[in-house]
Amino acid sequence: MFHGSGLFALLLMVLEWTRPGLSSPLRPICDLRVLDHFIKEAWDAEAAMRVCKDACNIATNFTVPLTRVDFDVWEAMNLEEQAQEVQSGLHVLNEAISSLQASNQTDVLQSHIDASISNIASIRQVLRSLSIPEYVPPTSGGEDKEMQKVSSISELFQVHINFLRGKVRLLLANAPVCHQGVS
Repeated sequence: MFHGSGLFALLLMVLEWTRPGLSSPLRPICDLRVLDHFIKEAWDAEAAMRVCKDACNIATNFTVPLTRVDFDVWEAMNLEEQAQEVQSGLHVLNEAISSLQASNQTDVLQSHIDASISNIASIRQVLRSLSIPEYVPPTSGGEDKEMQKVSSISELFQVHINFLRGKVRLLLANAPVCHQGVS
């Protein structure tokens, strides 16, 4: 299942290059349909976790990024600050979701976990291709104010969805490389 995510992204890029009627291909890295695919997969994972209830219970709290966006604050941030917030959030989500791999989940749930980890890696690759700075861990050991705790796997995946729909989408939609030559 998670190998299909990369194939889907590649297929979208190839289809965009070969779409008739375009004098030049759109930059596939700027095509938000790729992100929409990752959001849909996160949605499917959250739905699967919600359905399984007791079988998917883990007695632990997960640290996850805050998903709310104060648009005035976001727009006042420079690209590097926005990128650091998104990359930091992806790092924390990846850590939380990766921690589920050690739990004994069903094959279906494990495939959602694996797909989510793969999708986060793919999103990081898209960000890298847009020349968006990579995650740099803070030098201080203090807890980040942009984090929160959730207590269920379903909540973890709900945060994953909201983070992709919010901060990741904002960063990708406004990436400077995607707006070069557009007036």
